[in-house]
Amino acid sequence: MIDAFAKTGPKVTLDSYGSNEELISKLVAAKGTSGYDIVVPTGVYIPQLIENEIIVPFNKDLIPNMAKVDPQFLGQDWDPDNEFSVCKCWGTTGFVYDTTVIKRDLATWNDFIDAMQREASGKTSLLDDPQGVAGLYFWANDMDWNTEDMADYDAFEAEAVESWAPHIAGFDSYPSTGAMQQNTFALMQNWNGDARLGILEHKQPDRWKWVLPGPRTELWMDNWCIPTGAPHPEAAHAFLDFVLEPENSFLEMDYIGYHTGTLGIEEMARKRKVELPEMIFFTDEQLATMENGAVNEAQDRRTEVYDKLKAAASA
Repeated sequence: MIDAFAKTGPKVTLDSYGSNEELISKLVAAKGTSGYDIVVPTGVYIPQLIENEIIVPFNKDLIPNMAKVDPQFLGQDWDPDNEFSVCKCWGTTGFVYDTTVIKRDLATWNDFIDAMQREASGKTSLLDDPQGVAGLYFWANDMDWNTEDMADYDAFEAEAVESWAPHIAGFDSYPSTGAMQQNTFALMQNWNGDARLGILEHKQPDRWKWVLPGPRTELWMDNWCIPTGAPHPEAAHAFLDFVLEPENSFLEMDYIGYHTGTLGIEEMARKRKVELPEMIFFTDEQLATMENGAVNEAQDRRTEVYDKLKAAASA
C-alpha cells in the first residue's frame, strides 16, 4: 500500500517501534519535531495522546473515505467522535498449540495455563506485553482485566511468578513468523492475525490449532493518527483517505490478516476466497466475549508483575 501511494507523488518512509510506551516517549521527547506525519497507537492510549497534545484533530473534509468505515468500528470510548483517530485494524488475543505435542483439545485460558505446566512446559511463549500477560490471568479467572484493585495484582503476581515462570520459554509478540516455523514452542499466546500468518506459512499447517479462548479475552484496535508538528499534513490526510478506500483496505487486510473495519470487507474476503477467514472475522457471540483494555492507575503495577515474571522465567 505504501508503494502504491508513493506512485501518487509523496515519498514515504516507514519506521516501527516496539510498544505504545516507546512511541509515546519518542513523541513526547520530540516535542512536535519527530518528523512523522502519521503514527499508529493502540486505542486505549489515545486519551493520553490527546491530553498531552501529542496528536492533532483531523480535517475530515480531506478524508471522505472515513464514510466507508463500518460504524461499529467508529465512535470508540477513547475518541467518541473520531476527531483524532480512525481504525487501522483490530484483532483479538488467543493462542495456538502444536497438536503433535498437546494431543487433547484446549478451549479456555485455564486450559492454556494447565497445558503450559504440563505438555508444553518449557515450550510455551507469552506475549511480550504486560497488559496481555495480565489479561491471561484475569480472563482465566473470569475477572475484570481492567481492575485497579491491587489485591488482584498481588494474587496475579503470586501465581505467575511461582507457578507459571518455570514453564515459560519465551516472551514473543510475533512468534508465528519465526519460532513457529522452527517449531520452537508448542504453545503460544498470540494475536489472531499473527497466528493465521504462521499457520499459512508453516510446512505442516494442520499441525497447529488456533483457539479463541473463553470465557473472556481482548479486543484491541490500532488507529491511524496525525502527530503534532506533522511536516506534511496534507499528504498525511491523503494517505489516510487512500488506505480507507475499500479496495486498498482489502489489500491491507489480506496482507496483515486483521480486519480493517471497512464496510463490506468480509463479503469481499469470502468472494475472493481469502484463506482462514474465521481467524479474521468473528461472530457476534465471539465478539461478546471480547473487551477493550484500559490505561489506568494499575498500569505500573501490571508492568512490575510482568518484569518479575520475566526475571523468574526460564526464558
